[in-house]
Amino acid sequence: MIERQQTKQRMSRIVKHNGTIYLCGQVCADATKDITEQTQTMLDKVDELLIEAGSSRTSILSATIYVKSMAEHFAAMNAVWDAWIPEGHAPARACVEASMAREALLVEISVIAAEN
Repeated sequence: MIERQQTKQRMSRIVKHNGTIYLCGQVCADATKDITEQTQTMLDKVDELLIEAGSSRTSILSATIYVKSMAEHFAAMNAVWDAWIPEGHAPARACVEASMAREALLVEISVIAAEN
């Protein structure tokens, strides 16, 4: 059975299937902020969605992080990520440099997690 939450025409924010949770791409709360703030508020949104879906950051299986400029933002993004992810619970992760949907966005994340 597939369960979709917060569904709109284009996407669902949460999709659950066989104990696995898929989150749509998450971006920051305020794109005028720097990479540190954008990354933190993006991860705060992930936390909220995971809780709503019955999971948590300790159950993240995979994360794909899209960074506007690896040269400019990778180290600062990683500093926030490293403080956010619980020790011993690092998921499989890919990081890629990518164009963003809006010019001011510096980072976006897509997450797959297990239900708690």
